Amino acid sequence: MREKEIKGLIIDIDGTVFHGEQVIDGAAEILNFWDQRGMEMVFLSNRGNISRKTAAARLQRAGVNVHYEQMILSSYVSACFLKTYYPTQEVWLFGDKGLREEMEAAGIKLAAKPEDADWVVITLHETLTYKDLNAAFRAVKSGANILATNKDKSVPDKEGKESIDVAGMIGAIETAANRQTDIVIGKPSHFMMEAVMKKMVHPPEQCMIIGDSLFSDIVMGYAFGYQTALVLSGNTTKAEADSAVKPPDYIFSSIAAVQL
Repeated sequence: MREKEIKGLIIDIDGTVFHGEQVIDGAAEILNFWDQRGMEMVFLSNRGNISRKTAAARLQRAGVNVHYEQMILSSYVSACFLKTYYPTQEVWLFGDKGLREEMEAAGIKLAAKPEDADWVVITLHETLTYKDLNAAFRAVKSGANILATNKDKSVPDKEGKESIDVAGMIGAIETAANRQTDIVIGKPSHFMMEAVMKKMVHPPEQCMIIGDSLFSDIVMGYAFGYQTALVLSGNTTKAEADSAVKPPDYIFSSIAAVQL
């Protein structure tokens, strides 16, 4: 177990700060305590269907002192990727309005119709209709590449119950169009970690990732040299953590119990 002074935190949101729409006991208080101590903090989430401003507002309503620029979401990182590498290409969006907000903020050119698209961006679509699904299908059949904000199989809904996530949306398009997704942006990819590294001042060895997922949080921290803390307030059990091939450096019952 590594024991170096922690000066920066990369914090997951769903399952770590919130259980559904309910803030986890003590989460707001410990986050504000770290903020007052001058701890560098960013919030890293695979959420691709909401914008950074929406994510920050959610935390602010829970009593957390944050700014939207501390949010690193897969919607934002997807927009940055397209802006950097494919600035002139047209994009068709398959997902909720938060994805559109980040794409428009980045100046991404959105296709007027599916057949014009160079890329289809797939994220969680909680208001999905057949028309939406068929439009994305037509874009892919017309030659568009597929970019997914993440490939998580499930996500907690507002009540904290397990619900289908982006993998279900991807599966429908891949199966119908007989194509595979070209790029997945979300954790534990290097796209998300590069966004963190650009944002944070402190190097990985002085930072800790706090999250509830062995795959998206702990594996990513291990791969990029960050200290890791698993919280048991999400879907991962202590038994699963103890038997993991790449176990976390620390395990805590919740973020409120994290000791730095």
